[in-house]
Amino acid sequence: MEARSKEHSIDLKAYAKKGLSHDTYRAEFDKAVAEGRVLGPPGGGYGADYTKLNLARTRRLEKTLKIDDEARAIMANATPQTWIVLTEVWCGDSAQCLPVINQLAELSPAIDLRIFPRDEHLELMDQYLTNGGRSIPKLIAIDAGTGEELFTWGPRPNAAQALVDAKKATLSKEELAEALHGWYNTNKGQDVVTEIAALISG
Repeated sequence: MEARSKEHSIDLKAYAKKGLSHDTYRAEFDKAVAEGRVLGPPGGGYGADYTKLNLARTRRLEKTLKIDDEARAIMANATPQTWIVLTEVWCGDSAQCLPVINQLAELSPAIDLRIFPRDEHLELMDQYLTNGGRSIPKLIAIDAGTGEELFTWGPRPNAAQALVDAKKATLSKEELAEALHGWYNTNKGQDVVTEIAALISG
């Protein structure tokens, strides 16, 4: 989640132009749920009901997220940049984090948010693995002019990752998901706000 700069075989500035707007992504999310589509990796337990639950999580955050004045000021002064986000509608972490990322981006006319479904863009995902895994959401911020990588963030806030690391050996997948989403519900997006604002401010 720390700021870093790397050389990549992909031209991120050109690649970003292929991304979806957040409005288009959200419309596709709504449509997938309305049609009852089953999305996600086979055998992963990501049925239509889980995608519907993620939409409910997304809508709740869109309505209830509070962004403090300090973070608002930081975002208002952001340099021109493009935010590339790898995500999927079936991902629980994305449902809890992407609405926050979007609202932060909306605070700055200098930030262009582009959404990429992970499984359609593995060539990019595989350059931004987390401990060898294709974990999402993954935010890659690049300079709007040069295309230079400014920072990356994801797949979840530090405290949420610490919870997962501490509990994954002793809890079932279902129990771990319950604990993680309980943390998200209590935190209400605040750690995402704080961590990304800190990366923006340098």
